[in-house]
Amino acid sequence: MGNARVLRQLSPGLKPSIASASKPDRTRMEAAIVAFLRAAKVNLADPNLRLTPRRVAKVWALEFLDGYLRSPDEALGETYPAPKGSSGELVVVTHLRFHSTCPHHLLPYQGMAHVAYAPAQVVVGFGQLSALIDCFAHRLILQEELARQVARALTRVLGSPSAACVIDAEQACLRLRGHRQSEAHTHVEAYEGRLRSSRHLRAELWTRIRGAG
Repeated sequence: MGNARVLRQLSPGLKPSIASASKPDRTRMEAAIVAFLRAAKVNLADPNLRLTPRRVAKVWALEFLDGYLRSPDEALGETYPAPKGSSGELVVVTHLRFHSTCPHHLLPYQGMAHVAYAPAQVVVGFGQLSALIDCFAHRLILQEELARQVARALTRVLGSPSAACVIDAEQACLRLRGHRQSEAHTHVEAYEGRLRSSRHLRAELWTRIRGAG
């Protein structure tokens, strides 16, 4: 597979049907990890490293990159009719734990996501909002893009007129390398629809987020 094709598959901006076109090749991943360790001049005769390539390939394929195998539609799953009389009130779920991997250095970041949407015709189970976060978080994706993709998916899949995703995280890129800011937290926000244009609605969202803290 050519490098250009690989990059297209891993790009978080692509449509889900394209991004999740094929499963990771764990055999090739394992071989690549062996090559990496050899290039790093690590002693592969160390018994602690004997199964490391297999373990690393497995965890990356099944836990760190499995988001490529699901689309937002699949993550959100079954929908239900919105309650009668709904008129744009927000549904907010806060403090959803997640982990992801930065595409720049392949280092992890983790934290809390706060998700909100205003139902139009349908709603989804609260747990599916967590699944939506993981659908995008379990890819190689920037924190800023993660928030944006979640907010866009809520608008597109659920037809929501207002959606948001706010993420607070701890970035290993910032904490463990470079400036080594061990106490640093990163915060990003993404809004769609009326939440982008209405300060009043954003204030309502933040009241709920802070109230749940």
